[in-house]
Amino acid sequence: MSKSFSTRFLVMATALTVCLITSNFFVPRLWQVAGLPLQLSGAVLLFPVSYILNDCLTEVYGYRKARFVIWLAFLLSAFVAVMAQLVCWLPAPLQDGGKPVAESFNSLFGLVPRTTLASLVAFFVGSTVNAWVMSRMKLSSQGRLFGVRAILSSLAGELADSLIFFPVVFWGVLSGGAAFQLALTQVCAKVLYEIVALPLTAWAVRRLKRAEGIDTFDEGVNYNPFKIKDI
Repeated sequence: MSKSFSTRFLVMATALTVCLITSNFFVPRLWQVAGLPLQLSGAVLLFPVSYILNDCLTEVYGYRKARFVIWLAFLLSAFVAVMAQLVCWLPAPLQDGGKPVAESFNSLFGLVPRTTLASLVAFFVGSTVNAWVMSRMKLSSQGRLFGVRAILSSLAGELADSLIFFPVVFWGVLSGGAAFQLALTQVCAKVLYEIVALPLTAWAVRRLKRAEGIDTFDEGVNYNPFKIKDI
């Protein structure tokens, strides 16, 4: 497989990385769902896009290049978390008027390292599961049933992601039962999000295959998630 990257591939890789990093800032903001006794994280508005992009990358470019993008997003998100923590540790400002701003900043970004640590592990596991299921199902179905494969792979990935992420992030903040309920609600909301977006996703994949002139089948691919150089 060629190691060259098209402009379309680079745009999708960048978009997935931005979705992951930005989602980490939105996680602590919980909101009630339409007056129901259910709540979701603010990240639900953006994070499912990363799984849609993951599906598109795996479907068009194959598991190996999707794995590369997963690692890219992982490492850059870790970098943002480290820098956020370093900024939070900086001394307080000289002017009294700057102290409330610094405290507000620290209250938000001080959560980022913990959120990102959980997010990195959950994202790596969930995205790898998503890409693996998508790739294997494409081989077994001989490239048919993209919609079914996209939803089932996302369901598997989102479930693995949320069951790792939410108990870690909200440990000591919410009860175990509440964190588990939030995780399952989040999975349902994300998968529903992707079902609604499926016609657009399928259209984008068709256009992308035509534009790139490729439709990758992962015959003989090594699915080891740590073989980053194999792209």
